[in-house]
Amino acid sequence: MIIGVPKETQPGERRVALVPDAVKTLVGEGLELRVEAGAGAAAGFSDADYEAAGAAIESDAKALFSSADVLVKVQPPGPCDGADELDWLRSGGALVGFLKPLDRPDLASRLAAAGVTSFSMELMPRITRAQSMDALSSQATIAGYRAVLRAAVALPKIYPMLVTAAGTISPARVLVIGAGVAGLQAIATARRLGAVVEAYDTRPAVKEQVESLGGRFVELDLDTGDAEDAGGYAKAQTEEFYQRQRAELGKTVAKSDVVITTALVPGQTAPLLIDEAAVKAMAAGSVIVDLAAEKGGNCAVSKADETIVAHGVTVIGSTNLPAEIPTNASQMYAKNLVTFLKHLVADGQLQLDLSDEITSGAMLTHEGRVTNERVAALAETGGA
Repeated sequence: MIIGVPKETQPGERRVALVPDAVKTLVGEGLELRVEAGAGAAAGFSDADYEAAGAAIESDAKALFSSADVLVKVQPPGPCDGADELDWLRSGGALVGFLKPLDRPDLASRLAAAGVTSFSMELMPRITRAQSMDALSSQATIAGYRAVLRAAVALPKIYPMLVTAAGTISPARVLVIGAGVAGLQAIATARRLGAVVEAYDTRPAVKEQVESLGGRFVELDLDTGDAEDAGGYAKAQTEEFYQRQRAELGKTVAKSDVVITTALVPGQTAPLLIDEAAVKAMAAGSVIVDLAAEKGGNCAVSKADETIVAHGVTVIGSTNLPAEIPTNASQMYAKNLVTFLKHLVADGQLQLDLSDEITSGAMLTHEGRVTNERVAALAETGGA
């Protein structure tokens, strides 16, 4: 069975789906690996590294797509050299990657029509058996870390308290909104750099995790009893709830030097947590890093893929922070993929057990149809 690893073509994407160590593991499983020339260069992995791991280097992207039994990617298929990568996928083949199923149900429909069996890493079940395959968490870890560093560079202060002959410098105050994987990593990173860290989440259950990392949990006078779904993700709340939340949270935002927002509800526009009045109340030079900018942003003034200054506050709306640390992000993602592929493959062939929760849960399309019910409904209505 041939596993294909193409070069990512989305602007700014520097990750690669499989690193040489991952290739070596899969070759050891009896699989044939073909890697597009230059696929790992932006992440620090040369073609020679892949060849040493046992892969063949393919210079023709179209040939790679059409020959692979399973194609592994980071981003969904997209434009490449004036063509569309999706048109290169062969019927009966398989595709694994971040396919943005709830945002792009049209892509799922096209994959189904093309006869491609696809697996979306966003759909991976949040169960114990699938923890090592949870690519959303691995990439969120990198994003949370990077967000703190981006803020540190933009902030006209240093994070730690310093007592020197030239005087005492007070520590920076960092507020992290959303204590999921990205938020917890942001808390840990900011604490290691010496900042005073506070964190807020609608889920009271994460208070202990925040405090274990040295952060102070911000508690608001709000009813959050229904804030978490069965998968552990934050649930959408009513607009009345968000209005009260913004009013209460704005008081803590105003006192913060850095605010990192990470609040996302799968398949929905990001909740607005920081209104423009709260931005105005922050001290000049403060920084907001909005990790939800791609989905509309948690901050009213955020702009996706832009860094702006609003009311003296620097607002960073990067939508792909993991790509800014491509070596480690690729290593972690590759480990997720290898574990998942080993789950799907037996005796050197793709053998799909549709009764298995991991296989069926991550599956997006199969045998000409969209298999995920929620995505199928969106595809039928043309919504997202």
